[in-house]
Amino acid sequence: MDAIRIENLTKRYKDVLAVDNLNFHVKEGELFAFLGVNGAGKSTTISIMCSALAKDEGKVEIMGIDIDEKADAVKRLMGVVFQNSVLDKSLSVYDNLESRAALYKITGKDFKTRLEELAKLLDFQSLLSRPVGKLSGGQRRKIDIARAIIHSPEILILDEPTTGLDPQTRSLIWQVIHELKEKNNMTVFLTTHYMEEAADADYVVILDKGKIAAEGTPLELKNTYTADFLTAYGIEEEKAKETGVPYEKLRDAYRFQVSGTQNALTLINKYPNTFSNIEITKGKMDDVFLKVTGKTLTGGDKQ
Repeated sequence: MDAIRIENLTKRYKDVLAVDNLNFHVKEGELFAFLGVNGAGKSTTISIMCSALAKDEGKVEIMGIDIDEKADAVKRLMGVVFQNSVLDKSLSVYDNLESRAALYKITGKDFKTRLEELAKLLDFQSLLSRPVGKLSGGQRRKIDIARAIIHSPEILILDEPTTGLDPQTRSLIWQVIHELKEKNNMTVFLTTHYMEEAADADYVVILDKGKIAAEGTPLELKNTYTADFLTAYGIEEEKAKETGVPYEKLRDAYRFQVSGTQNALTLINKYPNTFSNIEITKGKMDDVFLKVTGKTLTGGDKQ
């Protein structure tokens, strides 16, 4: 079953076509990465999915439910971690989560049980009485996630959830997300500026100017849009030159661009003394994004 199905989705802002006849689907239990520079149409699409913004054309289904027919039912199926926190800074962590849980009729003993589970899962037991406005960015992000999943949603939408966080907090958050995905078959819809996060996705859609510029698994995209690299360590430059293959000098190695694993193996067999201490690596998702859009994910045109 598809957790999310988008068909012919279109949204205009006066003369600007923000989303241009968009079509994609997200499988249930999948980690789906939705990539694009600012202005590509990601936030507009998410807002429409959450019924926070009206579409001009097209159809959106969440767990088989048309958002035009049962918007309230759809909202209960989703949890959203917005790019900017929506927590009330004047209230304590406890009060923020209690008021959010009450919207889903999670009260009394049920709320306290659920709060205890989330506080242990996200490691914020010591923060419950503190005002949200006094928390660090990483601490606040944990509470944002707790708020989004307090009602055990079937779909979790993460809009750049780890931007600006320290590595330890980023690691914890992703550990929790993967645990929820595996244990609860929760679908995760992700936008991110960190390509290593997108590389772990089950499926990736790259959006450019409101249209899909490329899509596929990370491996499919790397195979289509990037080269492989064969790196030889501890050799003199003369040995690199004699291969006749273009190379790049690194600190203690030479890196050769190859068309694939078979090409790399041919070189290794032909020059065994040159390629005795080696590493074969694929191109990165950063390279895919740059190749597809001509832009880096943090914005700006390719020079």
